[in-house]
Amino acid sequence: MSESLHPFPRRLADRLRRILIDADYTVSGVRDRLGDTAARALAREQLVPALRATGGEERLGMLLRLWWLHEPIPEKAARGILPVAELAEAGLLAVGDGEVRALVHLTPWEVDEGRDVRRGAGSGDGGVGGTVRAGYVVSDPTVRPGHGNPRPDHVVGAGGASATLSKLIVDGPVDRALDLGTGCGVQALHLAGRAADVCATDVNPRALHLAEISCALSGVDNVSMRQGSLYAPVAGERFDLIVSNPPFVITPDSARYTYRESDLSGDAVCAEIIRQAPDHLTDGGWIQILANWLHVKDEDWRDRVGAWVTGTGCSGWVVQRDVQDPAEYVELWLRDSCEHGTPEYTRRYDAWLDYFEREGVTGIGFGWISVRNDAAQDAAVRVEELRHEIEQPVGRYLPDVVDGAMTARRLTDAALLSAHVALAPDVVEERIGTPGAPDPEKILLRQRGGLHRVAQVGTIEAALASVCDGTMPVGPLLDAIAELTDQDAAAVRARTPDVLRSLITEGFFRVTR
Repeated sequence: MSESLHPFPRRLADRLRRILIDADYTVSGVRDRLGDTAARALAREQLVPALRATGGEERLGMLLRLWWLHEPIPEKAARGILPVAELAEAGLLAVGDGEVRALVHLTPWEVDEGRDVRRGAGSGDGGVGGTVRAGYVVSDPTVRPGHGNPRPDHVVGAGGASATLSKLIVDGPVDRALDLGTGCGVQALHLAGRAADVCATDVNPRALHLAEISCALSGVDNVSMRQGSLYAPVAGERFDLIVSNPPFVITPDSARYTYRESDLSGDAVCAEIIRQAPDHLTDGGWIQILANWLHVKDEDWRDRVGAWVTGTGCSGWVVQRDVQDPAEYVELWLRDSCEHGTPEYTRRYDAWLDYFEREGVTGIGFGWISVRNDAAQDAAVRVEELRHEIEQPVGRYLPDVVDGAMTARRLTDAALLSAHVALAPDVVEERIGTPGAPDPEKILLRQRGGLHRVAQVGTIEAALASVCDGTMPVGPLLDAIAELTDQDAAAVRARTPDVLRSLITEGFFRVTR
């Protein structure tokens, strides 16, 4: 891309947007044109099937080869469908030797007319509900293996992590939102559908420039850009919602690539973002980030990451979705920077493992952290690992997860026995046993939606699940169950609250009043 970072003309953005939409350069159009075979080949970094699928002089095929596959197209054909001179002046195209090539990657996205942005082409999910309109995300082209390394200020495009974070964001509407470390601007687009005003920050001026173009091409006009590190650009300001996909890669080097690494050591950048968050959140406001964290010898990762949240005095939910051993982690990020097969590969691999060994690192976790600024004595922090598939988008029910943990924490045994509790609507019971046996070997409660948790329960809890609908307090229901099962009511009342409290925390039951 050209080093000129002049504002992208809105008139040019509107014109290019119309051209792309008219040619069906949209999420559905790209998927239909590429097909499954070419899409799977592209995931393996193989271009031939996609080039075959986009051949000819037809507009969509040429736009795909230009903006998506980064293959040059004939200058004469390009001038027939694009304002080539204006786009070249703006730094998006290069012209020479009778050909035109793209200097950026332009990804179709989807913006919900209900002001909620959904995932883009190639993400594996076309969005959930609502009427969508076309949007676009602009980034630097992916550097292919054998074609050098990314530049230090490389602006990475929207990928799997972007999609994960987009589905984590709690629903709006809110007044003000902050995209901390916006990169190509994809999360700013998501926030633009939830907030009246969005501020997007980044330490990299090129990232802000491309994010501005992403917003312009997507028809979004409520996002402002500011340059700076972490919270420096918004000192003294507060937001209802903060979202960040920070440069969380853990490396022994200082930041070689601004999109993935910071100057803070280890996992400190994620810890610092969480630590400072309450100073920039309104009462009840949320911060939601993706993060890496270290697994260190003789230390429980739950204690390490949980302390980041408990130190704020706020409620929160930390979820670990994956863990890599040190060698896997190093290989992943050396591939990311296209260093495999280079003379530096072995040296950097070895130095990286030396760093992990010195720090006692046994693994690196990946997941998300969501914190709500509700500082109170009964603030609750849940830290857990979820490796299985869960219902998306998580943001739709995420506040209920935090509320459930907080509610369970505040209820004493006496208060719980007086509470009205109902079985969550998506919970079913399963009984496992030998056919014909009088009693089951196991009784399970299973969530058919949400987090898809499974809990093994006893006969008392199963009976409670079958009758509680929120109309009667727990205590009298337990008394009736004890009588029917010929058990001591006092003993049942004494032992049930701890189990029920855990089931409320995990979302199997809800306190109605």
